[in-house]
Parts: sequence; C-alpha cells; structure tokens
Amino acid sequence: MTSTAPNSPEPQATPAPGWPAAPTVTPFDPHAATSTQRLAVGQLLADAFAHTHPDDPALRAETEALGLTHQLPTERTVHYAVWDGGRALAWGSLSYDLEQNTHMAHLRLTVHPTMRRQGLGRAVLTRLLTHADELGRGTLTSGTSSRSPAGEAFASTLGAQPALPMRQSRLDLTTLDHDLLSRWQTRPDGDPFHLHLWQRVPDDYLTRVADMMMVMNTAPKGDLEQQDWTITPEMIRSWEAMIEEANETRFLMAVEDTRTGQLDAYSEVFWMPERAALVYQGATAVRPSARGQGLGKWVKAAMLRHVLHACPGARWVQTNNANENAPMLGINVALGFAPYSTFTEWQLKRA
Repeated sequence: MTSTAPNSPEPQATPAPGWPAAPTVTPFDPHAATSTQRLAVGQLLADAFAHTHPDDPALRAETEALGLTHQLPTERTVHYAVWDGGRALAWGSLSYDLEQNTHMAHLRLTVHPTMRRQGLGRAVLTRLLTHADELGRGTLTSGTSSRSPAGEAFASTLGAQPALPMRQSRLDLTTLDHDLLSRWQTRPDGDPFHLHLWQRVPDDYLTRVADMMMVMNTAPKGDLEQQDWTITPEMIRSWEAMIEEANETRFLMAVEDTRTGQLDAYSEVFWMPERAALVYQGATAVRPSARGQGLGKWVKAAMLRHVLHACPGARWVQTNNANENAPMLGINVALGFAPYSTFTEWQLKRA
C-alpha cells in the first residue's frame, strides 16, 4: 500500500543520438534483488516525484524501495527495468490479484526525468503489455496526474480511456474553521453512535471493519469495468504490517451504532514523520442505510481535529474525489479543501 501516485513517461519513442534503438529491458524481482538494486529503483521513483512535485516533501528512496516488496498474499506483481550500470533509468510494474477481478491488472511506469523522450518508457511498456496478454488480463488500469501532463498524453496515445476523472484537493490546516468542526462533532442527546480511533484494529472489531470497508464498493467507479472487492480480516492485518514496516502512521476512525454493534462510517489518514507537512486522506465512507445523519461530517471533522495534535508539523491534507461524487466533494469543499490538480484512472482494453 502506498499513498503516492507514480509518474508516467513522456510520449516519445525516437531514440536520442547515441542511444541504442532498442533499450535493454530486463525483468526485476524486488524480492530476489540486492538492497542496492532495490534502492536504485526507489531513487528513480523519488527523483521522478521531485520533478513533478518540487514543492512537496521529498519521497525517501528507502521507503519507495521497501514498497516494491509489499503485496497481499493473493497479489502478484511483475517488474521490468532499464539499467545503466547500477542506475535505474526506467521501471514499470504490472500488478494483479489471483482471486478477484481476474480480468484486470494495474500498470505503473516511470522514466527518470533526465532520460525521457528516448523510447525507454515504450520499451518497458511493451514488455508489460506482453506479460498482461500472456496472463489473459484484458482490462488494464493506470493513473496519471495533471502535474505530469506528458503522462496523460502518453495514456491517450495508447488508446486508453479516462475512465474515472478525479479532483485532487488540498486543505491548508492553518485555515481550518474550528467553529465548523465543533458544529459537525456535536451530536444529539441520546445519540446511539460512538466514535472509535485506532491505529491497529482490535481483534474483536476486525470482521466489522472489513465489512465497513466494503462500503467503498458503493463509491463511483466511472467507466471502470471493475467488480466489487471483498475485504477480509487477513487483508487488513497485512496492510497494517506493511504500513508499520514503512514507518507510516495510519489513523482510522469508525462510527459504531451501539444498538447493533455495526460500524456505519469510517475515515482514515496516512502520515509519515519524515514527510510531516503532508497528510494523505484515504477512504471515507458511510453505509447507505446510515446516511443523512451527519456521520460523514462527524468523522471527517473529528479526524482533522485529531491530525492537528497527532501529526506534528502537518500543514496540508490531500485527498482525491471522483468528479461525480458530489456528496463527498461537498463535505470537503465546506471544510476548505481547494483544487490542487486532477488525477485520472485510465482503462485500456486489450483485444
């Protein structure tokens, strides 16, 4: 699990003078690779992020390298890279699940900013597409940010469709309306709902949290041909282990209906001390049967107030919302989230 989006290469396949017409693309196995090799790919990802987000806290190459090894037991990822000695010039991956959405796979592709327009991205992508075809994964997804316009152009030239456009927003924590937060956290007398705060989900709530997380299946999917995901307690424990290993902090707030024990709303954020200024807002969801009772506003306001004292140095909270998700966009706009960029989930159908 990662809270940062990859960058895509620029749409150019013509080799520069002196560069071989066909870059050498080799398989890369993060689990079998040396720590130095993993760190080289991590540095590539960090350099690409710094190029498109120069004002953001820098990614740590060591953390990105570690993330290459993270996956759930039912997930598989294949990696390819272009090397110049010990330096990674380009990298791409194809990730897929063995049990769910078995028609799909997700692509990531990054070329070092100093090595673009030389055909490296297309060379890596060719290997990834061939691998996808061999696996029978005919629906491929990938994400691009408007912070890297060339990535959007590259996806378009491949024939991919912008299946789920999203608004990426940021909240300046110094501008928070504290009166609004207080109003949204005020509950009626005799309110049956109770708010929980966890970093690690207690064992006796694990199954209920998994059930609650599947409410995200009701979030807009746009034109993505994606089936509902099943979340299991085992998946949650795996995510928690990966978050802890990466020295990342995840705060999860959940609203319980004390009459039934059912969890009816939740929200989560991710924060790293090494990148303290930026907090990433993860999922927020309210069970359809519990909507209209202010639970979404309550959990969002409570989480922001918690971030203020639990994440020292935090200045911004960043979130993505599907353009068609008007209710959640409305809550975020009211809190002060302002447009920062756009993020698009692309879908490529293979013959």
